Amino acid sequence: MADGAARPPEPPPVGGVLWSIAGDVRALLMLPAALTLQVAHPAVGAGVDEHSVFRTDPWGRGERSLRSALLWVYGGEAAAEEGRRLRRLHRTIQGTDAHGRRYHALTPAHYAWVHATGFPVYHHGLRYLHRPLSEAQERQLYAEWLQVGRILGIHDRDMPQTIEEFWPYYRTMLRDELEATVVVRELLDPAQPVPPPDRGPLPLRILLRALWPVILPRLARFRSFLTVGLTPPDAREAIGLAWSDDQERRLRRFTRVVRLVVPVLPERLRYLPMAREARRRARLSGAARRAR
Repeated sequence: MADGAARPPEPPPVGGVLWSIAGDVRALLMLPAALTLQVAHPAVGAGVDEHSVFRTDPWGRGERSLRSALLWVYGGEAAAEEGRRLRRLHRTIQGTDAHGRRYHALTPAHYAWVHATGFPVYHHGLRYLHRPLSEAQERQLYAEWLQVGRILGIHDRDMPQTIEEFWPYYRTMLRDELEATVVVRELLDPAQPVPPPDRGPLPLRILLRALWPVILPRLARFRSFLTVGLTPPDAREAIGLAWSDDQERRLRRFTRVVRLVVPVLPERLRYLPMAREARRRARLSGAARRAR
């Protein structure tokens, strides 16, 4: 690095809150809720509606988005490059939203909101799938989320810098900006057509293709149920998502099983591959330091 050049932002610390939860398989259950909060913003929803391949290649799009999110936490030096790649990717995403307003994906308020949604979803979802955060853990998670934002090229001036500042910002967004956009309604509609996965071993793909008419309706209903349930209640209300006491009881029963089962799984089943590899490297690095 040349003298005087700005150092690229570093990922959150090894052993931090995000390090523990972002690569846990339970994080997969929270991702659809975060996506729903993102696309409930009219500008973000319009960008996804007009420019994303989520309809034609949902599995590929999901796989790429997950890999990107894991790089922010576990990617080491590759994290900053992934942030730069994402900004390059979003430079051409612009258009007009459903209210006739011009948008650009890199408008600071829009770009920051997409990132900001992860924190309230983690804050809510961890209560069900892991355990509630302590006050210290909550503050650490928010500080680490700001660090991820810097990796994505979000300036500190465009994100609330403390939890005390975040929640009023969040409530203002819920009140003044969010709505049930076309993309929100589509994502939560169990009747929307979704092609079978086109990745994985060929025999499995053939089997899934044959069984897809039976699997998809059940999978779609469960995905919609889990997405709405893990969306924070105030956001559900702001977007107009119905949620009953019976659904809440079903969610609590399901997540109770998840909380019991996942922690006792072997590491190869509990953590996603990139997280497993990062954890392995961290153990080796720690062992080498202790040996010196």
